Amino acid sequence: MCGITPYDATHLGHAATYIAFDLLHRAWLDAGHEVHYASNVTDVDDPLLERAAATGVDWEQLAADQTALFAEDMTALAVLPPHTYLGAVETIPMTAEAVARLLDLGLAYRVPLEDGAGGDRPDLGDVYADISADPHFGAVAGLTHDETVALFAERGGDPERPGKRDRLDPALWRRERPGEPAWDAGILGRGRPGWHIECTVIAGHALGAAFDVQGGGRDLCFPHHEMSTAHARALGGAGGRLQVHTGMVAFQGEKMSKSLGNLVLVSALRARGVDPMAVRLAVLAHHYRADWEWTDAALADAQARLARWRAALSGVGGPDAESTVSAVRAAIADDLDAPRALAVVDAWADAALTLGGDVEGAPGLVARAIDAILGVRV
Repeated sequence: MCGITPYDATHLGHAATYIAFDLLHRAWLDAGHEVHYASNVTDVDDPLLERAAATGVDWEQLAADQTALFAEDMTALAVLPPHTYLGAVETIPMTAEAVARLLDLGLAYRVPLEDGAGGDRPDLGDVYADISADPHFGAVAGLTHDETVALFAERGGDPERPGKRDRLDPALWRRERPGEPAWDAGILGRGRPGWHIECTVIAGHALGAAFDVQGGGRDLCFPHHEMSTAHARALGGAGGRLQVHTGMVAFQGEKMSKSLGNLVLVSALRARGVDPMAVRLAVLAHHYRADWEWTDAALADAQARLARWRAALSGVGGPDAESTVSAVRAAIADDLDAPRALAVVDAWADAALTLGGDVEGAPGLVARAIDAILGVRV
């Protein structure tokens, strides 16, 4: 799972993505599989540095504070933590080694720097990947070259950078610039890693040359997952065998995003006293691939659902639960169909509240199942 760039964590778009892949994690565990879950945090990147400069906060402190807040939010939302969780900064030596390998293989090249960049070795230049060397480039997003150029510029790329062989070639190593953090990296010169390569290196380190699923929001499909998968191939691996992307969450008519500032923060909801389980239920009410909008009504519906479930589960006996648990499992097994799973529990809760039931232990069985499979603590 691709992690956050920690400068304003955690909005509902983030929450929806991590809850979706938490469902997958839980479904595999429930099925008896051994799962290794890895994630990263891009704790040095342009947006983080720009936010730190704009607010007068040290960039390292901003990254540390927001990473900690993200972890608190995920814990509150009952998202199972990754087994491997690494930051871009702590893995710079591994990333620099990978970039040097790509240069040595002829799959990357140096781009001359502007005046004032590069410290005492400006001749080394920035390092870019050569996408023309990968015959499979484009397989992840399935877009044409022209379609991707606009997206590349919109999502952190630099298609107009002078000296590049192709407008889509992504940065692997950015040389030091005045006022920016930089690290020694041998033949690369002092600098810092590009966004896509650090994610590739962390995933490969944690999971090996090939792994089952690479996931994130749909806006990561291109360029991030396209580029990171291409980097994995260039380094002799395969990356994620399956690419899985979540839909976008809107607020006030626009996709929720840091650039627009139309954010609903999980931490702010928690500070208002909103039960995190109601937030989780509000997210689970939508299929993970669907686009949807966060509203006060959606939260109110989730709060009412949580109260109804808790009331139904408060007794010693209730309607038989075996078929309910089986139906919840079946819904999640069908492309993580959380809305269907919630409807199954709703039906059991309605029966418990209106008709009662005398199957001793049934409420406990349902409670344990929705905790284990749906991650809803009742």
